[in-house]
Amino acid sequence: MSDSLLENWEAKSKEHTKLYKGFLQRTHKNNVIYKLPDLHEEASQKVDCLSCANCCKNYSPRFKTPDIKRISKVLGMKEGNFIDTYLKIDDEGDYVLITKPCPFLGEDNYCSIYEDRPSDCKRFPYTDEDVFIKRPAITLKNASFCPIVYVVLERLIEVNKS
Repeated sequence: MSDSLLENWEAKSKEHTKLYKGFLQRTHKNNVIYKLPDLHEEASQKVDCLSCANCCKNYSPRFKTPDIKRISKVLGMKEGNFIDTYLKIDDEGDYVLITKPCPFLGEDNYCSIYEDRPSDCKRFPYTDEDVFIKRPAITLKNASFCPIVYVVLERLIEVNKS
């Protein structure tokens, strides 16, 4: 994370929360969505996820039925045992992890079930999807702990000024 944009990104993201919220509320979604893949790629080049792993340390993905079936099979567990061991139901009725950080996160920030991880993990941080614009509350939350989300928001605001 040598890029100057990333210096003190956590503090800057917190300071810019109102700016991000206003931008996400007033932006013309169709004018922004097509920019996301390039900005996602640019941000991903600047940030080393393995040196960060904030998502795995602070966030739980939703575990959908196909995720539970796949992961429990890979771990050699019955689905019910997998659920009892690792998951709980959150306020929205989704299965999420009981503990933080993720129990599948190693000390080296590698995921022990990476090839079979939940679809939410595969898609995170959603910076190349319309979810980024259509679900601003999630984007704002993610900007507080994910430097890629921060970079994409900063760049979106910058490119939309011109």
